[in-house]
Amino acid sequence: MATLKEVVARRPVAATIRLTVPAGGARPAPPVGPALGQYRLNLMAFCKDFNARTQKYKPDTPMAVTITAYKDNTFEFIVKTPSVTWFLKQAAGVEFGSGRPGHVAATSLTLRHVYEIAKIKQTDFSCKHLSIEAICKSIIGTARSMGIDIVKDL
Repeated sequence: MATLKEVVARRPVAATIRLTVPAGGARPAPPVGPALGQYRLNLMAFCKDFNARTQKYKPDTPMAVTITAYKDNTFEFIVKTPSVTWFLKQAAGVEFGSGRPGHVAATSLTLRHVYEIAKIKQTDFSCKHLSIEAICKSIIGTARSMGIDIVKDL
């Protein structure tokens, strides 16, 4: 006899939907409504659950969400932390990176900023297996590609 976990694992997947929704701002209007509506998913259930999970973040923080829609009109979703570029722009206080990264620096941040961003990103499911050092190196690479210099102390 199959266990409940095996039965749940065999549910046929209708689609995997990736959206960026503001924290606490999921509403049945676009982009959420049309994306979930075409698979006949319960919009209000998603909105209430998403808003409850993201209430600890500042409003309008862009949250990446991956929704797995099943053929029986049920769904599961994973909320990820905001992107590294968003965190870097917030920490630096700039709206855009440099137009010529490597040649013109937009601004500079300290290693402490990088470490704090890495601590937040380490809670993501996709980064759980990575060391804090590896996440920091990745963030430094992203900052470099945006034209943000990373310095020891300002």
